[in-house]
Amino acid sequence: MEQDTMTSAITIENLVKVFDSFVAVDHVNLEVPRGIVFGILGPNGAGKTTLLRMLSTVLKPSEGTAKVLGHDILEEPIKVREIIGVLPEDTGLYDRLTPAETLLFYGKLRGMESSNLFARSEALLTLLGLSEKRHAKIGTLSKGMKQKVALMRAVLHEPEILFLDEPTSGLDVMSAREIRGLIKDWASKGRNVILSTHNMWEAQQLCSMVAIMDKGRVVSVGTIEELERMTRQRDLEEIFVHLIRGEAER
Repeated sequence: MEQDTMTSAITIENLVKVFDSFVAVDHVNLEVPRGIVFGILGPNGAGKTTLLRMLSTVLKPSEGTAKVLGHDILEEPIKVREIIGVLPEDTGLYDRLTPAETLLFYGKLRGMESSNLFARSEALLTLLGLSEKRHAKIGTLSKGMKQKVALMRAVLHEPEILFLDEPTSGLDVMSAREIRGLIKDWASKGRNVILSTHNMWEAQQLCSMVAIMDKGRVVSVGTIEELERMTRQRDLEEIFVHLIRGEAER
């Protein structure tokens, strides 16, 4: 697959990840256009998280490669990390730090200038309603608040591409709504969001395109409208069930 660097945010070429004898990701090929929210959907064990971890250079592929805004994940991992933000399913926050300290710590790691770091931190704390909790220990915060801190950490340096793994899983309605609002706002500025989720309604609301995975392989990819026409199903949940059942019957 030849990448058009003018239109592609991510190009994935024959990507494989094997753990011992288990094939977690099986020869995946994808091209993600620039400036959209792209959903990666699938049942548990489909390979979604493993795929995100390879694209964000946390895991090395067993075979194949990918390019993120033209930068090869194997040859230029440091450059890739500079232009992406990542929200893993496990936030990995430090309970003894406060939200303000967390943003300061990670901003310094990113090499952000102090004035810009302070301004971005203040803007994000206000945007996500955590100004009053800026000096509270993260260990005392609710799950929704912790998820917001992790999301602020991911977008602090204004990356071109965000990788989000189940960003609203287990959150209350208001917290999930705020995070979806931030995702929409991020994409409206021409940036990319790569979203892994089990929530079909959420994916339908947010995603311009989706890839549906099962057993490490991409079963289908396209806009929701294209998949509706192809499967003759009325919404993304019905499309998902139709395609996954079809794979199980093969």
